[in-house]
Amino acid sequence: LPMVVIVNGGSASASEIVAGALQDYGRAELIGTQTFGKGLIQNWIPLVDENGAVRITTARWLTPEGRQIQGDGLTPDVILELPIDNTPNGEDAQLERAKLILTESPN
Repeated sequence: LPMVVIVNGGSASASEIVAGALQDYGRAELIGTQTFGKGLIQNWIPLVDENGAVRITTARWLTPEGRQIQGDGLTPDVILELPIDNTPNGEDAQLERAKLILTESPN
């Protein structure tokens, strides 16, 4: 079945990893705006004698095709801003576009 994923600047971390994998494998089209770009794995390392802790970056997430997420985010296949004010009939432009893509898909 065809699949569309709506993303925006609020899409971060795990949602970006999943969306990026679906996009890389050609399994879903991404619609919306650039994602946040949170692709680091960080751990807290306790200091000696319970004198606090240090948070260090231990790894970085990449999509299956090796695209970096951190700082870059994901670029949707269809870039479509969501208007700040509602459209006159109250429709969500991104959702409506997603529906259109799904109904027109040859799959």
